[in-house]
Amino acid sequence: MQSKKSGVKPVQRVIKKYPNRRLYDTETSTYITLTEVKQLVIQNAQFVVRDAKTGDDLTRSILLQIILEEEAGGAPMFTEQVLANIIRFYGQAMQGYMGPYLEKNIQAMTEVQAQLAEKAEGLTPEMWARFMTMQSPMLQGLMGSYVEQSKNVFLQMQEQMQKNTEQVLGAFGIKRS
Repeated sequence: MQSKKSGVKPVQRVIKKYPNRRLYDTETSTYITLTEVKQLVIQNAQFVVRDAKTGDDLTRSILLQIILEEEAGGAPMFTEQVLANIIRFYGQAMQGYMGPYLEKNIQAMTEVQAQLAEKAEGLTPEMWARFMTMQSPMLQGLMGSYVEQSKNVFLQMQEQMQKNTEQVLGAFGIKRS
């Protein structure tokens, strides 16, 4: 693999999915499990899952399968209400905005988590407990930053919706006053 600094895009790992539902990692020449695919995700490995016969991209399907298994595993991240609300967005005018909104919010939360992990490197559980009690202002700052980013993403989404509405109304010859 080439480094990002050289400007050359790293080679994407290919995993083939066979009709018998087995996954074959072409990089290691071995069959792998969904758990191992999950590890690739955790390691930020670049990969694509392709149907062995058709070559169709099945990556999203496999990632959704991993999420389904995680949700069924006893410590779900999403409540039934959240899942129901996500389903309700499909086919609605807001569907196109929801994906980018969630993506930007998750990215912002990931950045907060990375900053927190960086500050907590090398701490024992006891030190971590003290760190957490002493760092309440720092945590508030990190969370404040996240909330601010989230607010900005929402405002951008609202602004884009406003522009789209004006374009649609303009196409029908209706001007907003």
